[in-house]
Amino acid sequence: MRFLHTGDLHIGKTVNGFSLLEDQRHVLRQIEEAAVREKAEAVVIAGDVYDRAVPPAEAVTVLNDFLSGLVKDGIQVLLISGNHDSPERLGFAEDILKEKGVHIAGIYKGQLKRVTFTDAYGEAAFLLLPFLKPAAADAVTSREMVEKILRTEGIGQEKETAGMKGTQRQVLVTHFFVTDQGKEPELCEGETAVHVGGLDNVEAALFKDFDYTALGHIHKPQKIGGRPIYYAGAPLAYSFSEAGQTKYMNLVELREKGQVLVKQLPFRPLHPMRKIRGRIEDLTAAEVLAGADPLDYIQARLTNEEELIDPIGVLRSVYPNIMQIVLEKNERTQAGEYVSRIEVREKSLPELFESFYETVRGSKPDEAQKSVIEQAAREAGGMDA
Repeated sequence: MRFLHTGDLHIGKTVNGFSLLEDQRHVLRQIEEAAVREKAEAVVIAGDVYDRAVPPAEAVTVLNDFLSGLVKDGIQVLLISGNHDSPERLGFAEDILKEKGVHIAGIYKGQLKRVTFTDAYGEAAFLLLPFLKPAAADAVTSREMVEKILRTEGIGQEKETAGMKGTQRQVLVTHFFVTDQGKEPELCEGETAVHVGGLDNVEAALFKDFDYTALGHIHKPQKIGGRPIYYAGAPLAYSFSEAGQTKYMNLVELREKGQVLVKQLPFRPLHPMRKIRGRIEDLTAAEVLAGADPLDYIQARLTNEEELIDPIGVLRSVYPNIMQIVLEKNERTQAGEYVSRIEVREKSLPELFESFYETVRGSKPDEAQKSVIEQAAREAGGMDA
């Protein structure tokens, strides 16, 4: 059988004040089109369906349209909650929806939800393990929790004693920080996962009995270890640390036991994230604009040393979707030596303002400006006459 593996959709996400809902609709259409084109029987979504626990109404509409399209196409959906989702909200009406082929594991209820497919090679069982905290399974670490849950399902035991056929193929869908012998996956700057002393780490060795493990949680597509354990990654770049990365969905083909083929299908973003660098007059030149799509989401690093008037406005006139500007001269200024609070308190009001002016402007005030500052300080009582 064939299925598509994706995750970390983060529907409803906003980046630098820009709503990405249309961008997300664009990639969700690509998932549906690929599922139809590749004759996939199912689409697997490995958590972080929404960007936050209480998604905006528009985000719910986007997911509804996506799932409705897949149901009309006769493609089943296997979906779990991630750490960004509300398990209760995501799992609403899951018992009703399974009749339509939408299998949701929002809340862990003491037993993993199983969805079984049958093809020429026999049965293929999908086990859905949503994200949850260790305390939910009376454990201290995520590894201990996952190990305990899998043990209750007979994973890692003799197949016959656990009531499982030795030739049955098994796929795990889950959402955790998975490491390979302590080696952590590659992270992106935009990911906010916090790992304290390895308490969140789950070792890949726990998944050795699965023919394929579909992971969510990490935005960069990557394989973990030597077995078919994959983060499909997010379908869109959600920070400028991901600019230039190609995002993928995994097309997985399960053949006979032990034979799995994985092919990465690239996403085509509506507006790629892109970094540009140079003087503002160069970046707005016609020949530069002609070299790439000016509607991309842009981070501009400006190398101008002189004072600029409304640089974001100037750039937005030619790059409508510019998200961020960085003034390199300010970065150099801010990288200066640290001044202690005691030293700051010992400075006079004019000196403090001069330091502030230099930080913001990248240069010292001239004599006329200093005179105005000193006069204002006298009137405010912050300087002796």
